[in-house]
Formats: sequence, structure tokens, C-alpha cells
Amino acid sequence: MPNRLQGLFVPNIVPLDAAGEINEGELRRYCDWLIDRGVHGLYPNGSTGEFTRFTAEERVRIIEIIADQVAGRVPILAGAAEANVRETIRACERYHDLGVRAVAIVSPFYYKLTPAGVYAYFKEIADHSPVDVTLYNIPMFASPIDVPTVERLAGECERVVAIKDSSGDLPHMMRMINAVRPIRPEFSFLTGWDAALMPMLLVGCDGGTNATSGVVPEIMRKLYDLTLAGQMDDARDLQYRVLKLFDAMILSAEFPEGFRAALRLRGIDTGVGRQPQSAGQQLELSQLSDQLQCLLAAENFTDEPIAGCPANQPVDQDQVARIAANVVAELRKRGMA
Repeated sequence: MPNRLQGLFVPNIVPLDAAGEINEGELRRYCDWLIDRGVHGLYPNGSTGEFTRFTAEERVRIIEIIADQVAGRVPILAGAAEANVRETIRACERYHDLGVRAVAIVSPFYYKLTPAGVYAYFKEIADHSPVDVTLYNIPMFASPIDVPTVERLAGECERVVAIKDSSGDLPHMMRMINAVRPIRPEFSFLTGWDAALMPMLLVGCDGGTNATSGVVPEIMRKLYDLTLAGQMDDARDLQYRVLKLFDAMILSAEFPEGFRAALRLRGIDTGVGRQPQSAGQQLELSQLSDQLQCLLAAENFTDEPIAGCPANQPVDQDQVARIAANVVAELRKRGMA
């Protein structure tokens, strides 16, 4: 049995060239850049990697490039979600041939399924996949995977070895761990919510698949190490700094454009995303880039913008109110408020 999935698996952005095609050279350079900065693994073809905006052939090509460049230095958790079971199993077979450690498969999207339907979907894949499967729970975009379903799949399917949960719901994660660990001690739990990496690790998670780790891998690796070492004061301080950067990247632009803008400031030529942007959105991204540059400059990753950064910028109460309202609305949509 291979080692369990542990640590930080980066859900990487795919750099594009001027024609909007995969920039292979920059993708290879980005892989090396991440590995050199201490990430434990790579997670291509995830939400941050915009898997729905590439063709099935392009998704395979992305894994081919990354597997070749990584050359076994770190494990690869490859997103293998396709629009139907047959294509997903075919992707599992191809990625197994390329030597990935495991695949991550999002719960069925577009059609909202019952827990019974979610179970049947993953059971069919697990029974035919030649490679280990990580369940991917992201209820804001796809059918939710509830605790009894995770417990049942973990108990019945040897190939189901982990879950990546991007709900940000700490009690939900605790309930999954409590239900599954007694029957599958080697089962891995990964959080996809950057704002709660530290508390998720403290309740028993094995690691994270966090978009922020693709922008500031040094900080996310340090947060992971400090938390596991029990250096709580330092870890807590770092988690709050991560929160500030994460909120700026995820709340100020359509996902994952804020992360793309920040990554460009780190010297990676991401190119322009395939999702068209209005003139207003492009202006907002330009303004966000200055904000992100100030946040990255505070961590000594880049210089300040030419106009400088405010030392003690007053709190924008209207912006705080808007953010709070958006958070409450999202929590209500998830049934958490």
C-alpha cells in the first residue's frame, strides 16, 4: 500500500501563451518553482487549474507535461473529473499509466444527486479505477458528499483512500474524521479551504490542497510545519496573514483571477485566462493587482507599487459590510446559518 496522502498538494494554475494555449515551458518552470519552495505534491486539473475550461485532450496533456517535469520528485494528485463515469474511468486509466499517486474526482456537477446517487457514482469509479481515488467535496459547485456516504465508500472501497473537502466547514470535517478513522486509519483528509488550514490540521487533517500555496508556497509550507510542530502562537499569526491575502484573492475577483494576478507578481507568466473579462472587470483586476502587490511586499516577496502602500489604511466600513453580507449569504446557502 503506497504512503498516505499528506502535506500540501498545490492546485496549480496553468500558464497560457498569447494565443490562449498551454504554455508548456512556463508550466514546467512553475512546477520546478513550486517544488523548490517546499510543496509536498502537485494537484493539476482542479478548480484552481480551471479544468472545465480545457478540453479532455488538454487535461491529459497537462498531466503528461507535469508528470514528465516532476519525474517522481513529489507525488501528483491528478484531477480526473469528466462529465460522465465512462470518461472519468478512462482518465483514471490514462493517469495511472503516467504514474500519478492518486486521482481526485469531484462529486457529480450540474445534476444535483441524492446521497444514494453520489454513492453509486463513486462506487462505480472505485470498482474500475486502477489508481487510488480521492473524493472531492465542493458543495458550492457540485452535489455534496455527506458523512454517511464518505463512511460507506471508505468501508467498502479499498481504492477510495482520501477526501478533499473544500466546504470550509470545520464541524463537517471533524464528523468525517470521527466516522472514518476507526475503520480506515490510513484514510487521508485534505482541506481545500485556505482560511482554515491551521485549525483543520489541529483537528486531524493530513494536509491541504490550497490555491494560496500556488502563490506563496513558502508561507503555506511554514504554516503547515509550525502547526505540526506545536508552535501555536507563530502558526496562528501566520494563519491570519494568510487569511488577509486569501480574502483579497478570492473575494475581489472571479475565481481564480485573483490568484492568477498574484502569481504574476511572483514572476510566473500566467497569461490571460480563457474566461473573457469585461472592461470593468479588467479595471478591477488592475486595481486588485496593486492591493496584492502591497500584501506580497509586506512578506518581502516583491517591491511595493510605484505609488507606494498605505501604512495604516483606514477601515472601509462599507466594504466590510459588503463582505460580511456575502459571507452570511454563502453560509445560508450551505445551510450553516
